[in-house]
Amino acid sequence: MSGPILPQTLERRPLEPWRAIIGSITGVKPCEALQRPGALDLQVKAVTVAYANGHVALRDASLALDGPTICGLLGVNGAGKSTLFKAIMGMVTPAAGEVRIGGQDVREAQKRNWVAYVPQNEDVDWAFPVSVRDVVMMGRYGYMNALRIPSAADRAAVKEGLKRVGMWEFADRQIGQLSGGQKKRVFLARALAQDGRVILLDEPFGGVDVTTQEQITALLRELRAEGRIILVSTHDLASVPQFCDRVALVKGMVLAAGPTEKVFTPAQLARAFGASARQHAGEAVTLVEDAEGNSLVIGADGRVLGRLTPREAMAPG
Repeated sequence: MSGPILPQTLERRPLEPWRAIIGSITGVKPCEALQRPGALDLQVKAVTVAYANGHVALRDASLALDGPTICGLLGVNGAGKSTLFKAIMGMVTPAAGEVRIGGQDVREAQKRNWVAYVPQNEDVDWAFPVSVRDVVMMGRYGYMNALRIPSAADRAAVKEGLKRVGMWEFADRQIGQLSGGQKKRVFLARALAQDGRVILLDEPFGGVDVTTQEQITALLRELRAEGRIILVSTHDLASVPQFCDRVALVKGMVLAAGPTEKVFTPAQLARAFGASARQHAGEAVTLVEDAEGNSLVIGADGRVLGRLTPREAMAPG
């Protein structure tokens, strides 16, 4: 059974004799749960990841995010973005280098529920019979004991997360019955219920309409304002300058990372994606091919001027 919800004023008193008893019953460490850190930092230091088949998916990758930010993680398929996510989540062990979050190694960061992950829709078995409420409750597992019996605090966190993404009315709906955009919001609610300080999103705009994309973008800005680090892997290059204050380009390593205005440039994007130069509407531009085969038109100042289909990109400028 779950223990009582303790007032925060009492919870900060370090010598209460019942603290160990509460922890043994609930499996929750009250000090860690209530005294959450504010802004953390994320340090990826010269990380190399090699798989059992000998493939080196990531080599000498470094990335420093020193405070609240929305960082776009950009690169072609197979560039190493997913491997970098796995290293940050502690799902792979680097052959060299290290990842530290808030000064802790990733294993400790996971124990403290600091890292939350929002997967691609394609990575989820939507036929599995589980409700929206249950999916979001998974974000609270790190706060529960082995029996995983939700406390009042867990239920409140789930409700708050679902309300924040506009999905509370669907709490008892089967997850497989939702639209692509609704599913994405449910997994965002799971990250909110977990109270992750570092949130990793894999293709958050895939399969969602414009309205949902705007809602997700607005929520990400709110989360940044609350002191969180948000790392977004996306192929939607055109949206990056609109909501990312930082960008990291990946191609087997981190080619470049920094403020969007310094990294999201024709020259840097050409290194990650390949590019061609041409005239467009009387202006010298760079065409960068995206994951869908279309070409992003980028001006000399880094502004995204439009998108061309393959046929349009082949036409004379």
